[in-house]
Amino acid sequence: MPVRNGRPLTCLTQPHAGHAFTDFHGTSREGLTFVDRRAMLKAGLAGVAGLSLPSLLRARAEAAAAGRAMRSGKSCILLWMTGGPSQIDTWDPKPDRPAINRGPFDVIQTQLPGVLMCEHLPKQAAMLDKFTLIRSVDARHSNHSPNVVFQTANLTAEPRTNREATRYPALASVIAKHHGSNHPSMPPYAAFMKSRSHLAFAGYLGKQYDPFLCDQATKLPVYTDVGVDTGTVTGSELFELPTGLSAERIHDRRSLLAQFDRLRMGLDLDGSMSAIDAYQQQAVDMLLGRRARDAFDLTRESPEVRDRYGKHLWCQQALIARRLVEAGTAFVTLDLSYHGASGTWDTHGDNIPPYGGITRGLGPLLPLFDHLLTTLVGDLDERGLLDDVLVIAMGEFGRTPTMGTQGSTDGRNHWPVVMSMSMAGGGLRHGQVIGSTERDGGTILDRPVTPGDLAATLFRYFDVPTDVQYLDLQGRPRNVIDGGGEPIGELFG
Repeated sequence: MPVRNGRPLTCLTQPHAGHAFTDFHGTSREGLTFVDRRAMLKAGLAGVAGLSLPSLLRARAEAAAAGRAMRSGKSCILLWMTGGPSQIDTWDPKPDRPAINRGPFDVIQTQLPGVLMCEHLPKQAAMLDKFTLIRSVDARHSNHSPNVVFQTANLTAEPRTNREATRYPALASVIAKHHGSNHPSMPPYAAFMKSRSHLAFAGYLGKQYDPFLCDQATKLPVYTDVGVDTGTVTGSELFELPTGLSAERIHDRRSLLAQFDRLRMGLDLDGSMSAIDAYQQQAVDMLLGRRARDAFDLTRESPEVRDRYGKHLWCQQALIARRLVEAGTAFVTLDLSYHGASGTWDTHGDNIPPYGGITRGLGPLLPLFDHLLTTLVGDLDERGLLDDVLVIAMGEFGRTPTMGTQGSTDGRNHWPVVMSMSMAGGGLRHGQVIGSTERDGGTILDRPVTPGDLAATLFRYFDVPTDVQYLDLQGRPRNVIDGGGEPIGELFG
């Protein structure tokens, strides 16, 4: 065991817990002469960078070398309506049914002749030619807390019955690995997260493909769990350097590391040390460079654009999502929930706080969501970005056809039999409705769309093979799309 001043250097040889900077090997022995200083410097650099980039950047380069070069410019924004929005009270109304089925809202005509929508979505109705509604999504295997069947395309992603479920990789993580970001200094997968149970992570793919969590990267208003603005804002600590640690000192550390590496270059027969240096440098550049930091800085937007989106938390997150994909992020997920339980869209009834029912729970959400969705799509369109940004709005399942569940007056319970979702952009074919439900909106009538179909659609969009696999802990290959799936052909016609 190595010693210094008569004391064993056990801190250099003890095992440590997994972390996001495994590839820095900051606590492992490397060489004989410079082991202590190098380990100290690498551990310090890992703590400074904090963005899990070296492994990710290296993986992107390996993918490109294997002929899996990313498709330039393509990205996706997922508006995750956490809790499960009612299909009947949004995109699949049943105006001719009895009140207990049709719900309290009226309907309006849309831009597409004969297609009706909820009265509280007038802005989307007016530009429905830019959207696709899918009214026949099969959610039978989906649940929430956590709600990741549709985010992973694995039909057994239910941690309460399957302890392995949290290891199934997010589709966005698969895209991060096989497509990568659209700019090397931007994270490929980013997310605003209210609760970890609302979001899928990389799992078996490794932490380097976990989402870059945006919540502490910018200043945002703080809302209570029932959607009341507290008048306070979060900090933006992520890009703030620790006291006394300047950009110059970080580059000094990089320079010293480079000197140590040159001493070992003769042993680096395959060039891996040079590659690691390059990826570490890119990680530092992301932290110190302006591109990522600027993307999170809403003060760089014109007052007109900021006013157009509005001051609401979710709307500001949507604006940041647009800035992220514009800067080079490939996949952004917005966790649209005020509270960290099952989700704000879980409208069981007014007597079951904090969810509310259809009138007082879902009712206030829809005009806000209508504004957020159409502002985002309209802004992307005006900037010439809409053909390269796919916008998806969905939750994890639908709601019961009959109201009044759990002793409420107008609540709707979970209903995984069918749900609706909305899509826009991405250069796909829109201005259509795919699928339909029976008269009461409770079962699929035709054209079922499965989680595997949605995954295959995303993979085709991002040029990721639909038969892509990953290795589990035993080294066994597994298909990402569990149970099969086909791209939704109507979108590519």
